[in-house]
Amino acid sequence: MEDNFSKYFTETGKVAKNYLETRLDLIKLQAAGKLSKALGLFFSLLLAFLLFFFVIVFLGMVVGFWIGEMTNSFTIGFSCAAGFFVLLLLLMLAFRKTLIQRPLANMLAAELVEEIEEMEEKIDEKVTEKVSNE
Repeated sequence: MEDNFSKYFTETGKVAKNYLETRLDLIKLQAAGKLSKALGLFFSLLLAFLLFFFVIVFLGMVVGFWIGEMTNSFTIGFSCAAGFFVLLLLLMLAFRKTLIQRPLANMLAAELVEEIEEMEEKIDEKVTEKVSNE
């Protein structure tokens, strides 16, 4: 009888160890999936920002040259363009919460909610499978 108990506890220990190792691997894979999604979002936002930056720089040059030709002074043209961009910067700083922070926070929250809903659906599917198998 003692032999059966020791065998039972040995087998249970092995099963528990395998379960914990599998669970750890699952957690690592889920973390890698979330990290890859977050990095993808980060790099797409970074790329969009860089493209926007270059568009603004070239538009500033165009405006500077255009005003410079109109006034026959490139100094005045580029000063006006720089003044416009300083004004634009001040407006962005004044309205940064509504223009930048809230939309980014909403986008990140939407991604997290979507991830949570996917996980809940998977859990519901597994529970449904277990109930139907029993």
